[in-house]
Amino acid sequence: MAGSAVAGFSLSIALIAAIGAQNAFVLRQGLRREHVVPVVAVCAASDALLISLGIAGMGTATREHPAALTAVRWFGAAFLLGYAVLAARRALRPGALSPADRPPATLGATLLACLAFTYLNPHVYLDTVLLLGGVARQHPHHWVFGAGAALASAVWFTAIGAAAHRLAPVLARPTAWRFVDGTVALVMVAVAATLLLD
Repeated sequence: MAGSAVAGFSLSIALIAAIGAQNAFVLRQGLRREHVVPVVAVCAASDALLISLGIAGMGTATREHPAALTAVRWFGAAFLLGYAVLAARRALRPGALSPADRPPATLGATLLACLAFTYLNPHVYLDTVLLLGGVARQHPHHWVFGAGAALASAVWFTAIGAAAHRLAPVLARPTAWRFVDGTVALVMVAVAATLLLD
């Protein structure tokens, strides 16, 4: 039983650790110290939900309706490209680089963006629902595997949300925020490109 939990944790960490749109968003929220706990909670809870759906058999249903994934892919790519434009504008405007220079985003707007980064990204469905769910069903204790995978997600998002706070003194300079926002813009464009070219 413990082996299934460790296997789920390991595979989940390997999939989540790649820098993607969701990770970049959590990192930026951590750097700004803005609604970090709710954002981390939404990301971790969403992964737990999607992993559970995959174990329960939604992966099979998703494979039978590829048009749904195609629609999500196009909506997701459009959303990511829009966010990339906003990040690029922040990077190109020195007056808009410091978090203190502009009012914080509302909790509602932040959580809406977080949900969009999570559920409009087809890679989330491929990784959590199809892959993790499919592998879990091959283990004798598939729900224990799923619990290990969900725990890995919670640990990862908590770690990057908290670690970003320690980088805040380094990123107090406008040039550092220009680098952060420029990197976020590039990541968003790269992820959107993979969605459109798949």
